[in-house]
Amino acid sequence: MIMIQEFINILKNISIGQNTAYSYALAVLVFFGLLIVLKIFEWLVISRLRYWAKKTKTDLDDVVVEIIHNIKPPVYLLIAIYFSIQFLIIPDLAQVIIKGSFLLAIVYEVIQGLDKIAIYILNKYIKKTKDKQNNSIVKVITGIIRILLWLIGILLILQNLGVNVTSLIASLGIGGLAVALALQTVLSDLISSISIYMDKPFEVGDFITIGSNSGTVEKIGLKTTRLKSMKGEELIVSNKELTSVRVQNFKRLEKRREAFTFGVSYETSAEKLEKIPTILKEIIEKQALASFDRCHFSKYSDSSLDFDTVFYVATQDYAEFMDVKQKINLAIFTAFEKESIEFAYPTQTIYIKK
Repeated sequence: MIMIQEFINILKNISIGQNTAYSYALAVLVFFGLLIVLKIFEWLVISRLRYWAKKTKTDLDDVVVEIIHNIKPPVYLLIAIYFSIQFLIIPDLAQVIIKGSFLLAIVYEVIQGLDKIAIYILNKYIKKTKDKQNNSIVKVITGIIRILLWLIGILLILQNLGVNVTSLIASLGIGGLAVALALQTVLSDLISSISIYMDKPFEVGDFITIGSNSGTVEKIGLKTTRLKSMKGEELIVSNKELTSVRVQNFKRLEKRREAFTFGVSYETSAEKLEKIPTILKEIIEKQALASFDRCHFSKYSDSSLDFDTVFYVATQDYAEFMDVKQKINLAIFTAFEKESIEFAYPTQTIYIKK
């Protein structure tokens, strides 16, 4: 023990440049000691963590273990160098370079880890919702997350290197405001596309109506959404417009309601007028997808006795709905012809006084 103490004293009395031999010895011991500890951590601890992670039900811990395992060897080297030079007096420039490299490596690994966790959460969300939309929105969200993380990371690095971050943020704020004003339309469409993705008012394949335009959603992009109208042409609508107007989504329609009015002539007898609701009910209920709601003698018009009828068709497909409606209309025409019930049309009767 005394010999060790004497050896330490000898090292303290030997000067090499601005440092003693004892400082160099401590720096070397810390450098190699940290490398050994970090290697043991990588081999032993991570293997145990991976073993425990496989036994859990969730796979989030597997992602975390994989992030730790993928830390590159140069990071361990920079950690060992950074902590070992704390025992030495070195030029300011060299100290700034080593400290900056150390902070950059740490920030890089943290951002990479958070980025993988964000991608994991987004992929889980997509699998859960069985989303059919393109991956462009997911890429935009992960891109925004990366930019924000790097901005925060760079600011932290600069602050630790002694840079006045407050004035830098103020100048960036003014520049960011100018850029935001210049890209206002693009940014509003981008934000709207993220809003459409998160809120899901419609998805690819849905039939929607926007004002006087209707069509099937073919693609939801970053700036526009493309629809294929019933006439066959492609309709391109900005995402900003889609989030600021009323959108009717027929894909989520469980059944379609049809209400119509028809009139019979005034020459129709009271007995036949009473039979009309029963005739309509029988015709509608014969259709597999249709369900009768009501049929009433509603009013006396100028040249007709009007009936209001309502029925439902259990289908989302518009063509199928029109097929059922056509069959009902043809059946009504045939039944009225058989019962000698005449449909009314605008007529005038003129009486001439003798």
